[in-house]
Amino acid sequence: MTLTTRTMQVLGAFTPRHPRLRLAEVAAASGLPLTTAHRIVNDLVVWGALERAPDGTLSVGLRLWELASLAPRGPELREAALPFLEDLYTATRENVQLAVREDLESVFVERLTGPDSVGVMTRVGARFPLPSTGVGRVLLAHAPAAVQDGALAVPVRRWTERTETDPDRLRALLAEVRRTGVAFSDQQVTEGAASVAAPVRAGRGEVVAAVSVVYRTGRTTAAPLVPAVRAAALGISRALAARSDARS
Repeated sequence: MTLTTRTMQVLGAFTPRHPRLRLAEVAAASGLPLTTAHRIVNDLVVWGALERAPDGTLSVGLRLWELASLAPRGPELREAALPFLEDLYTATRENVQLAVREDLESVFVERLTGPDSVGVMTRVGARFPLPSTGVGRVLLAHAPAAVQDGALAVPVRRWTERTETDPDRLRALLAEVRRTGVAFSDQQVTEGAASVAAPVRAGRGEVVAAVSVVYRTGRTTAAPLVPAVRAAALGISRALAARSDARS
């Protein structure tokens, strides 16, 4: 096992459920001997990838955040999208989310919410399986056939009693997303929450992201949200195209 692999195992020990760990916990989660974990952790603390609190607990450091901010699919997309996401939130007062696809998961790069918005499981930087969320269905519907096959070849987690898990019905839903240009997710992940999502396209028309509104069921319905979500997605797409033209 290379030093790089061991270092990645140490960093991988930190998760949303376990953002702060003690050295022994890092060693256990990474599967490394305590002495090896100790040496790698010390190097990462010196570099700034990890931070050590006065009580000895460790957490991800700002140096990694600075490095992650250089990833072009995140910050550049977020910068172009943010004005339209803010307008969408102002118009709906519901959760507004922006996500991209990486392999068989969606990665959330921005989320706007308010005190009256329905609670959701997602957060910026979080990953989520593609088949059940609105943004995930948009991204999966426009992904290559091999990606769709891979996502539907594994059992889909049943988050609620309403979660659709049948591969054939999910394929039909994806075809409908491609036909209509919008995806719906009604209490597929969280009871009492539904979403409307639309694709964001780059200059050549390929889908590079998805934007959605997640709303509380019973307070509104999907129909009045569809035009607003589509308009936001179109605005972001045009902003990305303008940036691409400016660079060429």
